[in-house]
Amino acid sequence: MIRNRPSMLGRRLALGAALMVAAPVFAADNAQPRAFNTVVEKHIQPQSEQLLLALVKDGKALQIDGIAVFNGSDKFLPGKIAIGLAEYLDGLADNDPRLPAYLGHFRKIAKLTIDDPNDTWGIYYYLTALDILRRRGWLEQAVDPLTMAKLRVRLDWRSFVDRDRYVLIDHPNNYIVVAFSIARLRGALGWEDESAATRLYAAAAKHYRTYSDFGFADETDGEGRFDRYSILLAGEIAARYVQTGDTPPAETLDWLRKAADVMLLRVNGDGLGFEYGRSLGPYGETSIVEVLTAAAATGVLTEAEKAIAYAYASRVSERYVDFWIDPRTGSVNLWDDGRRTDAYRGKFRILGENLSLAHQFSYTNAVWNKLGYRDRAPKVDWAAVQAAKPRRSTTWFARSTYDRMLLTLQDGKRLVSLPVINGGATQHNHSPYFPIPFSPGMLEGVADGDAPLLIPQLTLNDGSVMMPLAYQRDVKVEATGDRTSVSWHQSELDRMGDAAPAPDKRVSVTTSYRFAPGRIIRTDVFVPQKGTTIADARLEFASFSTGAHMQGNSALFTSGAVRRFTVTGLTRCSASPTEGKEAYRSPQGPMHSLVSCQGVRTASGALRISWTLEYR
Repeated sequence: MIRNRPSMLGRRLALGAALMVAAPVFAADNAQPRAFNTVVEKHIQPQSEQLLLALVKDGKALQIDGIAVFNGSDKFLPGKIAIGLAEYLDGLADNDPRLPAYLGHFRKIAKLTIDDPNDTWGIYYYLTALDILRRRGWLEQAVDPLTMAKLRVRLDWRSFVDRDRYVLIDHPNNYIVVAFSIARLRGALGWEDESAATRLYAAAAKHYRTYSDFGFADETDGEGRFDRYSILLAGEIAARYVQTGDTPPAETLDWLRKAADVMLLRVNGDGLGFEYGRSLGPYGETSIVEVLTAAAATGVLTEAEKAIAYAYASRVSERYVDFWIDPRTGSVNLWDDGRRTDAYRGKFRILGENLSLAHQFSYTNAVWNKLGYRDRAPKVDWAAVQAAKPRRSTTWFARSTYDRMLLTLQDGKRLVSLPVINGGATQHNHSPYFPIPFSPGMLEGVADGDAPLLIPQLTLNDGSVMMPLAYQRDVKVEATGDRTSVSWHQSELDRMGDAAPAPDKRVSVTTSYRFAPGRIIRTDVFVPQKGTTIADARLEFASFSTGAHMQGNSALFTSGAVRRFTVTGLTRCSASPTEGKEAYRSPQGPMHSLVSCQGVRTASGALRISWTLEYR
């Protein structure tokens, strides 16, 4: 089933575990990555093929790094296996003598997995695989009639969308585009007409218009969760039109241009990706690649932007091989050696994560090849790219009862961002959605983590725990020279303890940030209502920097990006190593130092808490 190539894994054993535990390191300004196609064909595809070879050999007994692949918990797995096999087959010539046997292997695996759970994304992946086989004229050879009959019934968007109202059944907003994608592919296969796809696109467009006046998709119905997917979604819609041989609507291209602008602020010569929200790691990197690839394919980017986007895609592919793939296991590593992802991408999905990431690289590489970039050496002066970026950029997501926005700052080579959003149900109390600064390699959230990183957590006299997370009003951004100020007011805090945000008006807060080169200051002034007392407050700072020692309420670091972290308004602070605790692991690797502050001086009245971060 798998092409007999020398394994790239054996050539990289010497990299060892050191790659798995370090915070991101900035590469030289003008370090040029290898060609995208070279990395995909010589490294990423062979890595995926090794896993598929093991699957053909072991079937449902397959284990990767001690994990039973067919554990019943990965609801997308059959589709991801199908797309992995189909993309490999698509690379073979029609007269390849191995082709009949390889098509037989697809037939065998399709029959093996036909009765396994395969939902939403798995349906899309499977249909993409079938469409590849259809275009090559191999569909009947690759899938037996009984299996095909089952697939035609089960690979349907109606399994998670109300077929009468065209609304999602208990899924985040981005799944309406998954349903749209499925309907487009069912049309390409001749299984239904275009009417459903048209209505599903209309539902997605309505959501854009209803919950954001600025061309970005709220993941919720108006709660304000504007994360990676809010920007990626326009790229996915456009890519699905391209995939099925059509041109995206004008409004989609308008959304895509805005998404590309956000992502172009984040491209860099190190291949680091999107910085806040859940499910990041390599997906934070490929999300930028996907958006910019769709923008290139649809003529949204200028020629200069295309060159930058292609160079970034090449660098991300290289980073995937050198950083994310564990040479000890032959698998992507999102979970071990100090790394952490959210429960959604648990290690039970180990095979599926390998195959879906390989697919993202494969399909975007195919687009760049079609655009004439095959094996082209990227030639970008990353120092010049960085110097040309605006010093600051404000991206508005929504301005209504509550304001939602993203501030992006360029401080030398370092990107610093401030998302002011609401994580909504299930995510509001997790640090990747806090209204705090993010900066790859310096300031990162913890997937599913609820520690009060860089934001005060209050305990009231009745034991209620509250945080200033979800209800920002009147957000203002002001700039003078190289200094930027952001402020807002919240007349209610978010009461902790429930899956969804719960507004509590017993305490209000005014928050301000001041950004200057090498320095960030946050100040919160909390005002309790009459009869309410703030009994305690706590705040933490987890850092990749090391050697922390305290001078009063200032933590000084001997090495790393952060020089000093100082807190005022809380009575006591301490610093200690994290010792690898799961609560302080980022998608990139473990944070090394923890500064913990707690205690209030005032029993009643306003409470002012401020912190200052100084960095190199």
